[in-house]
Amino acid sequence: MARIKTDKDVTKKDVILMAAASLFREKGYKAASMRDLAEKVGIEAASLYNHIRSKTELLHDICFNSANLYWEHIIQVERSDMSQLQKVETILRFQIKQMIEHFDERLVADREWNHLTEPYLTNYETQRHNYRKRLNEIITLGVKNGEIKEVNVPSTIWLLLHAISGIESWHRSKTKIEPELLEENMIAILIGGLKK
Repeated sequence: MARIKTDKDVTKKDVILMAAASLFREKGYKAASMRDLAEKVGIEAASLYNHIRSKTELLHDICFNSANLYWEHIIQVERSDMSQLQKVETILRFQIKQMIEHFDERLVADREWNHLTEPYLTNYETQRHNYRKRLNEIITLGVKNGEIKEVNVPSTIWLLLHAISGIESWHRSKTKIEPELLEENMIAILIGGLKK
């Protein structure tokens, strides 16, 4: 019987989660089957249940691992002594890196979360709302302090987050620029547009 291959510091469940994120991104959560996932991991479908309970559990873990990582980061940034504009830049750089380095997981968390079941669906929506609220507070304070241009904050947040979500196109591009250059270009445009 085939076994799940792991590297150092990576559990079998981690391997399954990464494969599930890739599969959910490619096919969508609804269309992806446990048989597809088993094939991707290289084991029998029945063997998956030695490591996970369900497809629902996988989506839950992908979404909340991502949400918790973003939440911990924004709390850490909020507590720093950086200027509000520096805080926005730090948050955007973190999100850009996440979309570059952990694309499957982040895109699934961003696009497939609506398939979560209750009470997790409501919890996830609340966490997303609270994250945006905290970002709103940072930008609003930056505007008040004169560090950031007078902008409509909710639409600015929508624009910033959708620009980062657009990194999906970079992943599909046949002529990719280097990740570091992509990050610097995006920061130059996004932060440059906020500077007073």
